[in-house]
Amino acid sequence: MEEQETQTGLRAAIYARTSSNSQRFGYSIDEQIHRCWDTCKKANWEVMFVFSDEAESGRNTERPEFQSMLDRARDRLFDVVVFWKLDRFCRSLVDLVKTEEELDELDVGLHSVTEFLDTTNPVGRFNFRNLASAAELESDLTSQRVKLGMYGLARERKWPNKQPPLGYEKVDDGTLRIDTAEAKLVHEIFEMYIQERSMPQVAFLLNEQGKSTKQSDAWCRQSVGKVLRNELYIGHYQIAGFEADVEEYRILPDDLFDKATATRHRFKHAQTQMDKSRKGSKAKRIIDEYRAYQNGDSR
Repeated sequence: MEEQETQTGLRAAIYARTSSNSQRFGYSIDEQIHRCWDTCKKANWEVMFVFSDEAESGRNTERPEFQSMLDRARDRLFDVVVFWKLDRFCRSLVDLVKTEEELDELDVGLHSVTEFLDTTNPVGRFNFRNLASAAELESDLTSQRVKLGMYGLARERKWPNKQPPLGYEKVDDGTLRIDTAEAKLVHEIFEMYIQERSMPQVAFLLNEQGKSTKQSDAWCRQSVGKVLRNELYIGHYQIAGFEADVEEYRILPDDLFDKATATRHRFKHAQTQMDKSRKGSKAKRIIDEYRAYQNGDSR
């Protein structure tokens, strides 16, 4: 493995990844795999596995196929991981270094098709650290620009994506306007929940009545809960760290929202009291057992 760039007969694993952003620039899974396969063919490396994660962020390693690749590496089923570009492999410097160290212990190298990266020698490892730092910096700057842009939209009370919450429609200037029919449904959901005191039951009743979500899906516990927790219905606008009270976005009176919130939280106090009671009971049991142990020793 010391001269990986010229050594033939290695067993290779190809890894490819796309994210929602990368897909806009044509970094398709098929193209990445094609380029990697050509590289393996020219190096006379046998491709043993192809791992691909579609629409997965590279900011961490919690990706299904990436984890499968690591599992196969731990089984020592290949000698080198080939990928099109380092930021397709991973963007986080911490995760990159950690993964490279683990693979190095398994005698598995990393090879980038476009960056001529090889971690099986000191120079390659130096280049790896530099490229990893650049990948993380690019990702952080992109994230910062996106957050700054969203904050600017929020200051103008605009909605940052195409799909506004139930009860609203997005107008041409990016702000929201209350949809009368949907706002009525929001009222019904809150009133129904206060009466039924059960999100699954509210979902069941809404589906029985033929009423669907904003996305025209069937209602479920989670979608009902999302409505009940949305403070925009009382005019509290919160996006990208910016908060403001926007009265023209109000759909519900405070007392209705507060009553539903209190209903959702009704078990918390009881649970806290129960937990304290259990702790006290456990402490008493331990003390009693200790005293019994001491009395047994004294006899």
